Amino acid sequence: MARRALTTTTAAFAATAALLLTACGGDGDDTSQDDIKGADGGSKSPSASASGPAAADRPDVSVPKDLKLVFDFDKPSDTKQAAALADAENYIRALKHGIAEQDPEDPAYRFYSGAQASQYAKSQIESWVEGGWTVTGTDEYYDEDVTPLKNGKSILVSFCRNQAKFYGREIKSKKFLRTKESLDSYQSWKLLMIPPSGSSQVWKTGNVEVFGKAKQCR
Repeated sequence: MARRALTTTTAAFAATAALLLTACGGDGDDTSQDDIKGADGGSKSPSASASGPAAADRPDVSVPKDLKLVFDFDKPSDTKQAAALADAENYIRALKHGIAEQDPEDPAYRFYSGAQASQYAKSQIESWVEGGWTVTGTDEYYDEDVTPLKNGKSILVSFCRNQAKFYGREIKSKKFLRTKESLDSYQSWKLLMIPPSGSSQVWKTGNVEVFGKAKQCR
């Protein structure tokens, strides 16, 4: 079983699209979509918790024990880049938390995102809720690239995703929704990270681009 969830696009995203593509060396022919494999959302290790400064003040992003998020990332030596990467991970964790909670209004993803990224997370969670699915298995993220942008403030975090061992499960029937590994299993993500403001120490994900069938991630 397969279901496709469309990426939400807003004026805010359009305004930064050129910046994202310039920073990544991408071309305008790619399609920004997130393919949900009857269950392709995301999972997270039950032991994983919000990282970064003032973790006690951050929302819960835990998920059930049968989910595992793997971030095979190298921590940057630069403190700002490291913080941006850590909160990029937290955005992913928060998105999976919302799916596990079956709550499109979950406060966790809102905490870690700006307007477009928040709308993207909400649309993904809504797709899972409408399908009657929850998540299980292992969701892998790797080959990170952390690039400061020319404005000297924002940071672009890019990485690959392998969802071949990440499955959905029908909530009512408990039936697992599995698909065989293929090029559809691989995605390329680009997160535009916005620096903290005021007393906040949180890097928020301002914009999200997800490219399916990412050959470079295979």
